[in-house]
Amino acid sequence: MSTHPNRIDAKFESLGRDKKKAFIAFLTAGYPSLSETGKLVLSLEKAGADIVELGVPFSDPLADGPVIQESSRQALLKGVTLRKIIALVKQLRRRTTIPLCLMTYYNPLFSYGEKKFARDAADAGVDGVIVPDLPPEEAVNLRKECSLRGVHTIFFVSPTTAKERMRRIARLSGGFIYYLSVTGVTGVRASLPKEAVRQVRLLRGFTRKPVCMGFGISTPEQVRGVCRAADGAIVGSAIVDCIRAVAAGKKGGAARGLEIFVSRLSREAHRV
Repeated sequence: MSTHPNRIDAKFESLGRDKKKAFIAFLTAGYPSLSETGKLVLSLEKAGADIVELGVPFSDPLADGPVIQESSRQALLKGVTLRKIIALVKQLRRRTTIPLCLMTYYNPLFSYGEKKFARDAADAGVDGVIVPDLPPEEAVNLRKECSLRGVHTIFFVSPTTAKERMRRIARLSGGFIYYLSVTGVTGVRASLPKEAVRQVRLLRGFTRKPVCMGFGISTPEQVRGVCRAADGAIVGSAIVDCIRAVAAGKKGGAARGLEIFVSRLSREAHRV
């Protein structure tokens, strides 16, 4: 059993003392390459990201929209695997203590083996795991294996989640609760539904755990609005799209362009 405090918990405690909200950034691991992903994580930290989610490429990413799907496809073509991503996290731990989560579908995790995954992820320095296609009821063994090693299992609440199920998910989720601002897949949206704010406030009434909102968040204004209600904002597709655009332009590499973009977003979370 792990005796070390989880970095996600420590980060939210620190943000709470400073009266700040969390900015959580998503990257597709291996896009545009694994070595570049390592540099991008460090750029995200420099730009003010509090937690980084590393997406594990998968051939059938049901929860992801076209931007992340394409980045995942390109990473798979380059031979990126869950094992290689865990090795990348181990390398990153020599240079950063930023909380790192793996966002993976269940197939790669099942093939790896839940117990072996939990052990290797913890040894590498992973702080949390998010599995979009694994509901809490089916995650009993994964939660047990991860919990024994100090790794949080983070679950989703959606706009259609019933109140009693909200309570259950809030109890089972570790680190923070991932609230989906919209039904459907990831992707940049022009606006966020007002109902999401009401639902987040309802959810926060059930738990003291942080509630962070993701899916469809892409602008500083949206981050600001989300953080008025939630404990943090999660941005994925907009970041992956920024990496694509900057890398295509080949002007100083993706890392610097990403840093400028994310600094604008994280600033809004930290000033609320």
